[in-house]
Amino acid sequence: MPQTPTPPPYAAYFSARDKTLAQRWARCQPAAAQGRAFTLDAVDPDAKPFSLGDKAEDKAAVEALAMEIDTLQNLFYADKRYKLLVLLQGTDTAGKDGTIRSVFGRTSALGVHAVGWKVPSETEQAHDFLWRIHQQVPQAGDITVFNRSHYEDVLVPVVNGSITPQQHQQRLAHINDFERLLSETGTVVLKFLLHVSPEEQRARLQERLDDPAKRWKFSLGDIEVRRQWADYQRAYDQLLAATHTPWAPWTIVPANSKTHRNLMVATLLREVLRNLDLRYPGGDPQLKHLTVA
Repeated sequence: MPQTPTPPPYAAYFSARDKTLAQRWARCQPAAAQGRAFTLDAVDPDAKPFSLGDKAEDKAAVEALAMEIDTLQNLFYADKRYKLLVLLQGTDTAGKDGTIRSVFGRTSALGVHAVGWKVPSETEQAHDFLWRIHQQVPQAGDITVFNRSHYEDVLVPVVNGSITPQQHQQRLAHINDFERLLSETGTVVLKFLLHVSPEEQRARLQERLDDPAKRWKFSLGDIEVRRQWADYQRAYDQLLAATHTPWAPWTIVPANSKTHRNLMVATLLREVLRNLDLRYPGGDPQLKHLTVA
């Protein structure tokens, strides 16, 4: 049975070998506020810090990265010392589905699982808010991608006023403890906030309405949530500041450009997988000189 690795300094997971890339990554984290109160308003959703300078070149890079991630995922699956949880959080139309298709489109369905989180069921609401989440975290050797996540439980109830400020703070603390538990037992928690502007969201919602092939994605509730844009941004500011931890840091992805969004997520995922020093298991020594007749 593979042994769960002793967690190294967490910075060893969430770093890039290239110094310039490491600096770009650091600037896309809430800690970049350097002691000032963090706000998403300070992050330009049109920015392209990971772009190679040309859209065609960026698209080619995403495809190459997807192939490399496939190779690394195969090794990750064989190694089985780690689990990887990738969180994609963001407003409606931020591009969570598109990111999954582009970044993981080349990987085997046997080792990568996507979970889309909806409104909690009656049974789920009868338990603590993390009960349903814990059931879906990855097992050894697996990569699990959350489309939305437990962070919905410190967004929607906060904006709608269904929990008290004290309960809000409790939930933020519980999330930090939960993610630390996962990290200390071999799960690498990689969190991305896909950040789009209200203008870009409006255009994407209108595109859904105008396209019969996309209209099924649209809900009248999307309009009501859009009216609460400022409230949701404040709730995001709070959760980012409270849950950006050494064991589960946030990365804010400027996502008005879909190509840049995919390139940035794929680049950083590749870096994290590289940092794990993955290796194939030794196998049975008796097989070394076996010849199949």
